Amino acid sequence: MLVKNWMSKDVVTVDAQDSVQDAALLLRRHNIRGLPVLDQGKLVGIITDRDIKKASASDATSLEAHELLYLIAKLKVEDVMTKDPVTVPVDYTVEEAAQILLEKDLSRVPVVAHTGQVKGMITQADIFRVLISLTGVRQKGIQFAFLLEDRPGSIKEVTDVIRNYGCRIVSIMSTFEGKEEEGYRHVYIRARDCDRDKVPQLKEELKTTARLLYAADYREKTRELYESYHRPWSSWVVG
Repeated sequence: MLVKNWMSKDVVTVDAQDSVQDAALLLRRHNIRGLPVLDQGKLVGIITDRDIKKASASDATSLEAHELLYLIAKLKVEDVMTKDPVTVPVDYTVEEAAQILLEKDLSRVPVVAHTGQVKGMITQADIFRVLISLTGVRQKGIQFAFLLEDRPGSIKEVTDVIRNYGCRIVSIMSTFEGKEEEGYRHVYIRARDCDRDKVPQLKEELKTTARLLYAADYREKTRELYESYHRPWSSWVVG
């Protein structure tokens, strides 16, 4: 999944010679938190609401309100912007972009072509859209979580059981992070169109086939945690 397919393409930009006040108005008008700064079409920086607040606060204690407004009106974007901003190439994967946002503690970064031209912005909200798409949460159904052995065929063993109950697999995701034992991994399988009369039987068979951690039923708005999740069995309503 490439950044260019998920980024926000309608990019609002500001010129380096524009006033900070103009930048602040754009941020409010478009309800965004950052603007790429261009100089003759080339990306030279990024200005955020944080940059503007920092510039305003620097003299706030020594200036009257009208003097502060005058100062902000005179300040240019290039005076307060972050120069040489972090960027993401258009052919990066979404996972690579998400890692950069996390490591750099950023909410958004410009997406640039190999020529340096700004093509879009990738934001935390865009990453959330990808997560929702990958997990298939909008299709409801039931999500089963397992702790499976890290060996060939371990996922097929549980998906075969799920399919035997008339279910369609919507998504399969796995991770080695947060694993409870060496040689195991967490696997999350979302399924829909299951034979509803046999769902209790399906859960029981899955428990005997693998280590079932929980089952979250989005149609019935319930979920169950099991003994293998290292806490007492319980059930509650899905939020």
